[in-house]
Amino acid sequence: MPSASESLRTLLETKRVIITVGAGGVGKTTTAAALAVAAAQRGRRVLCLTIDPAKRLAQSLGLERMTREAALIDPERFAAIGAPLKASLTIMMLDTKRTFDELVIKHSSTPDKAQALLSNKLYQYMSTSLAGTQEYMAMEKLVAVQADPRYDLIILDTPPTANALDFLDAPERMVQALDSAALRWFTEAFQSTGKLSLNLLARSAAIVLRGLGKITGGGFLEAMAEFISALNDLFGGFRERATLVEKSLRSPDVAFVLVTSPAPMSIQEVLYFSDRLVESSMPRGAFVVNRVRQHPPPLDGADAASVAAALALLDVKLDDDAPARLLQAHADAVKLAALDVENLATLSRRAGGDTPIVRVPELPSDVYDARLLSKLASVLTAG
Repeated sequence: MPSASESLRTLLETKRVIITVGAGGVGKTTTAAALAVAAAQRGRRVLCLTIDPAKRLAQSLGLERMTREAALIDPERFAAIGAPLKASLTIMMLDTKRTFDELVIKHSSTPDKAQALLSNKLYQYMSTSLAGTQEYMAMEKLVAVQADPRYDLIILDTPPTANALDFLDAPERMVQALDSAALRWFTEAFQSTGKLSLNLLARSAAIVLRGLGKITGGGFLEAMAEFISALNDLFGGFRERATLVEKSLRSPDVAFVLVTSPAPMSIQEVLYFSDRLVESSMPRGAFVVNRVRQHPPPLDGADAASVAAALALLDVKLDDDAPARLLQAHADAVKLAALDVENLATLSRRAGGDTPIVRVPELPSDVYDARLLSKLASVLTAG
């Protein structure tokens, strides 16, 4: 049976799309970048779509900052450290609004209707701030580039949502938002003349909207009516796209890599996400557990006096209570490592034996240069 790292390496060599998912703060974005490096080192042309990465991660790839334009990574950066890329590595940061704008232009019935929606103030707000928009547009961008022949592998770093399931629910929630009763009310009330007519609405709805108009001003209701009427023109296209997006996640060319830390809450969340993937017939590829604390070497019965003697031999000057504090720190490290082992056993037991678990030891620092990123890529794929 192949090791977990060998299984993860197989995913990089055989899949078309890898999607990293998990709670915020578990190293998901760094894992996605390291997987992209590992795949490029194995000869696959990679596009890594990422979500607002830390500046230090961008710098590790030789970029002053991530941009919303595709950036080809200079292969000399990795060749110089003895870890050459055998194929191209391209990084792109997701631009939620641009992706939404492209959908509007594509699915509007006329250029004028597209422009009317793009210039609507409510659309400008929704396309950047509405809950779930970023998650949906991440998948839209994935579908858009999935057929791009310039890339062999696309790695998508999902948005840092409080609930990772928002990503899976995004297509359905987007369709529901566009097909709600409230939106239909406005569509019915917006006449072909471009005027809002509350007379066409049910009496109770008209009363509510007149009251809202007194608070917000009639201009707001007109803008909302125009916005909803334009959305209605797009609805069929959006429904088709949402169905396509959801279907693409079940493709045999797609694998989800579930990223977590050993913390119990993170493991519970990633297991919940894993169960949801199974229920939705979406392919789990591997678990990656970051920042696993390692068991320190045994002290073989050392006490404060022997530690003090060792420090004296090394000519290290510390406070008088330093030997006792060092012994306590060692004991704490043993307990924390044992706790991680226990939490990983829970993950292994509940995840089932069909999905490999890759354990990444806690690194002494954040990933801030190409050497550390390449080292992490090796850990993920070589054990």
